[in-house]
Amino acid sequence: MNSRVRPSLLAALVLTAPLMACARAPEASSSPSAQTAPAAAPAVAAAPLATGLPDFPRLVEQVGPGVVNIEARISRRPSARNRGGMPSDEQMPEIFRRFFGPGFPGQPGEPGDPGQDAPSGRSVGSGFIISNDGYILTNHHVVDGADSITVRLSDRREFTAKLIGSDETYDVALLKVDGKGLPTLRQGQSSAIKPGQWVVAIGSPLGLDQSVTAGIVSAVGRTGGPGQQYVPFIQTDVAINRGNSGGPLLNTSGEVVGINSQILSNSGGYMGVSFAIPMDLAMGAVEQIKKGGKVSRGMLGVQIQGIDAARAKGLGLADSNGALVNNVEPGSAAEKGGIEVGDVIVSVNGRPVSTSADLPPMVGMLPPGTKAKIGVIRDGKPRELTVTLGELASDAQRAAAAPDDADAGPAQASALAGLGLRVAELDARSRSQLGLEAGKGVGITGVTGAEAREAGLLPGMAIVQVGRTPVGSVAELERQLRGTRPGDVVMLLVRTPAGQTSFIALAVGDGE
Repeated sequence: MNSRVRPSLLAALVLTAPLMACARAPEASSSPSAQTAPAAAPAVAAAPLATGLPDFPRLVEQVGPGVVNIEARISRRPSARNRGGMPSDEQMPEIFRRFFGPGFPGQPGEPGDPGQDAPSGRSVGSGFIISNDGYILTNHHVVDGADSITVRLSDRREFTAKLIGSDETYDVALLKVDGKGLPTLRQGQSSAIKPGQWVVAIGSPLGLDQSVTAGIVSAVGRTGGPGQQYVPFIQTDVAINRGNSGGPLLNTSGEVVGINSQILSNSGGYMGVSFAIPMDLAMGAVEQIKKGGKVSRGMLGVQIQGIDAARAKGLGLADSNGALVNNVEPGSAAEKGGIEVGDVIVSVNGRPVSTSADLPPMVGMLPPGTKAKIGVIRDGKPRELTVTLGELASDAQRAAAAPDDADAGPAQASALAGLGLRVAELDARSRSQLGLEAGKGVGITGVTGAEAREAGLLPGMAIVQVGRTPVGSVAELERQLRGTRPGDVVMLLVRTPAGQTSFIALAVGDGE
């Protein structure tokens, strides 16, 4: 890809004029001569914050032999779209496009008919040796469904590899070849990586073995996408293309801090945004694969959402840090540990939870059965709860059905003019449709306020709580709202006909 540089000329003319000051000498002076003010000392130049470049040739010379090319031969199999866990092109965010070697029509963003089974072909990727007896780390998507795997070293030696195990969620695969005294790469601490640090990638982009690219860390802790919220990706601007998958991301000490995995691209090629799996996470998966052949993740059993300024005000929080709990699954670790709807989770084992996206990877990295210290804010006061984590099921991702119009019940409507809502009592049939127990919830029959509409409230939903207090009738709802004034922010826990719950922050208005 060629980039055009449009040079422009910038001329700056700086005019300086000394400030002249005249002083009239006093008529009588004991000083024999006028005193001359000393010249101002020149400003000391600030020390540069970044100097020099890493010794890339030396680094590559030392670590290059431990990087391998991986070729996976794959027979006919269902296309990615026809696999149960893979979303369609429309559902998959571009940040999570997977990049494969030649011979894979039908992959997201790639040419070919995605509705047809993929023909036999080969996947070309990268990997690196983590032990001198032949354990190799790469991406799950490089070897997924492979009938045979060939590993080629930088000295052109070839080995047939055995797949020990892999994990689709972390996109990690562990291979083994028969060898002794093989060159290995050292593991670095991905938790120590910071934006702005130099990093290097070595791999086989487009089949070009031992290609080296360098850049800096752009961000850490990037999460998102279906099934990918358990991976806090390292974002870099290192040039990555198809075939780099599974290769190492190295710090300037030659230590592996990540596994190159994905790119964000509108074209399918490198556009300056690349993502790597943190090495701390990957090695945790490796240890589990070696012991049990699979990766297990801890689970709290809560549904969470982010906290914006409006929700923070409604909850009486000093800031918008943390993850707001909007549902606790019955019988889950969270319920047994005392976590409640309306709690704000702010730490796990002392590690701060800055956003709701931070929580899933923190909990997922802990083995099931771990006793975790969960810091929460409840009613404005901090608490620490001890929760014994459950195990995350592999099918934990559920698709939410679109909300249907629900019968809000035959009860008489009531207006909450300040919030722009009309509500009504729920009958048994309506509660059953919403998945609510008897005596719980108030139905929304009308949305008259602009803020309520923008918040996504619709007729057919139900208000389950005001703040932390459950409501089961219009009278209870009005009682909880009594005393609110225009400008106050009210937190409503709302349930949709699809069974999803979330907190909505609404500012009280002047009414209709």
